Amino acid sequence: MLRAMSAPAVSLIEVNLTLPSRAGAVEILRGVNLEVKAGEAVGIVGPSGSGKTSLLMVIAGLEQVSAGEVTVAGQSLAGKSEDALAAFRRDNVGIVFQSFHLIPTMTALENVAVPLEFRGVGNAMEIARDNLARVSLSHRLTHYPGQLSGGEQQRVAIARALASGAHIILADEPTGNLDQETGAEIIDLLFQMKSHNGASLLLVTHDRALASRCDRVVHMRDGGIVTAPRRVPADAAQ
Repeated sequence: MLRAMSAPAVSLIEVNLTLPSRAGAVEILRGVNLEVKAGEAVGIVGPSGSGKTSLLMVIAGLEQVSAGEVTVAGQSLAGKSEDALAAFRRDNVGIVFQSFHLIPTMTALENVAVPLEFRGVGNAMEIARDNLARVSLSHRLTHYPGQLSGGEQQRVAIARALASGAHIILADEPTGNLDQETGAEIIDLLFQMKSHNGASLLLVTHDRALASRCDRVVHMRDGGIVTAPRRVPADAAQ
């Protein structure tokens, strides 16, 4: 008897996203089909404006598609209310942005603990402390974002994104505001944390070297996926 295949972590079927503008409706995503396996790392590359960030927004439930099917962590996102989508993100998705989006009036420890406290987790501070230790920031727990370097702030953001045990990580140009050396350290850390959580990773980047570290690379252009090679195409960073 054949063993049943595990469900994909992310499944997009003929997804379209059209948004209004002063000039009229704009097609952001067009007929996107994508499947990401549990534990798989997928690099997403392509020119600016090709729809990479919008793709992550759709997967996170931050944009409602105009047509098509979006299933993430076994849940269809169709018809979910804003409250239901917020609960879905809280329980399933960790997001790491280019900008760190830390709360400036909260310490590193508080920035990681607050989302857990919103979930009603009783030992939020302990979990936050453990995750900050995993990103080598045990000595910065009481520091505010303004007292941290860019690399340290991104470490806090990664700890916050993964503290809830998220099994889908969406990273949008996570090294864009960092120097090359610090950026390389952050990517190493992101892959380590991905492995620790057994999570799937979707990584948007203009950096061919970063994308090549993923299991698979998807190339976007004009709102669609034009190829999904094992290696990054030569024009991916253009």
